[in-house]
Amino acid sequence: MAGSGRTRAAPPEVQRTPADTPWDQYAVLVVDDEEGMRNFISRALKNRGCGMVESAATAEEGAQLVERCHFDLVILDIALPGKAGVVWLKELRESGFHGEVILITAFADLETAIDALRAGASDFILKPFRIDQLLNSIQRCFDRARLARENFVLRREVRELAGLEDLLGQSAAAEELRRIIRRLAPLPTTVLIQGESGTGKEVAARALHKMSPRAQRPFVPVNCGAISPEIIESELFGHVKGAFTGATESRNGLFFYAQGGTLFLDEIGELPLPMQTKLLRVLEEKKIRPVGSEREIPVDVRIVAATNRNLAPEVAAGRFRQDLFYRLDVVNITIPPLRERPEDIPVLARHFMEELSARLGVPRVPLTPDIVEALVRYPWPGNARELRNLVERSLILGRVPLENLQAADRSRVWKGAPAPAVALEEVEKQHILSVLREVQGNKSEAARRLGISRKTLERKCALWKVS
Repeated sequence: MAGSGRTRAAPPEVQRTPADTPWDQYAVLVVDDEEGMRNFISRALKNRGCGMVESAATAEEGAQLVERCHFDLVILDIALPGKAGVVWLKELRESGFHGEVILITAFADLETAIDALRAGASDFILKPFRIDQLLNSIQRCFDRARLARENFVLRREVRELAGLEDLLGQSAAAEELRRIIRRLAPLPTTVLIQGESGTGKEVAARALHKMSPRAQRPFVPVNCGAISPEIIESELFGHVKGAFTGATESRNGLFFYAQGGTLFLDEIGELPLPMQTKLLRVLEEKKIRPVGSEREIPVDVRIVAATNRNLAPEVAAGRFRQDLFYRLDVVNITIPPLRERPEDIPVLARHFMEELSARLGVPRVPLTPDIVEALVRYPWPGNARELRNLVERSLILGRVPLENLQAADRSRVWKGAPAPAVALEEVEKQHILSVLREVQGNKSEAARRLGISRKTLERKCALWKVS
């Protein structure tokens, strides 16, 4: 320590150690007033392939770096000029910093160690130390950071699981979908999934992830149409403290939590044009820049995007970037609507009935032949999600509400000679208006029952001039 009168033995050569968690996904800040020690630790981290390494000589310099960018780990000397390491650590924790912290010092007793752990240190190391001792401590910190990321994603998935089912169906289209996913899953290729709302695009994306080499890492779904344009950049990339009004602390983005895994960008067609430009840069450079930060963070994420719209006309109209479209559309999977694979309807209905009756704790409602026939005749504008919602209502009511399907009116569209497209559009319109009447105009509830996003519902209502 400069000015402390201490002498240090020359540090040993850096030795590489095996790691369970790849270090290239993590960022580390080294804070020590002795330049030789900062350089030694920084070099050891870079030799191990650490994603980003920054250093500072004082707590004040370290605080400035923490405000500008994200760090997974801070390696912090206790005895610093000016503000002591333990004092700054307490301030870090109070400001909302959740990263790992290793405290190092040349002089320590039991009381100092207890104070360090109470302040929020993850580990405590005495100088001089062996390099393998430090690397092992860092490895444990990175393992905890990885578990924290995965726990975040698991908590998020618990909220997202409703309505997510395995790829089911006995139609040729369902078989072909399973074949394509088996072929694509092992590859790192970006995939674009197209299909109407409720066809199971997220189910297909999850299947791609589960069958890929990334299966043990996070799957993070993002509904681009459900996030306000004003905050979507922060949601995806994170932000630093003070980046905008209300940013009282730094926050990680969803790209960060998807490290090593798959990021599913649903309703990609709803992404604002400025954000499309930034997403394209991330896809090309494999780095993200949190809002308000001057630093870039390397990311290793597979992108699977989905849309319920044909993006080619959006590109032609200037609403979607052509270069991003080509970057996403490396491989295209199209999931046909449920009305084009009627043989899958009974399979899905029975699966939903069994799964939901167990979840709700109510007896199953019989699916008699006449009910199955009515289900098959119906064109299902909301696809499998609408079918699932009907099954849920059936379990709550104790009967299948066939009157809601208006099966007699739809049978001519489904069974007869090829109907003009306008007929099906009119069927969809009348069904949506019927659901809106049922919920007294509550568009959020109507969208939930229909199995579509509120933004899609509002767009249709605007088209039909329905308030």
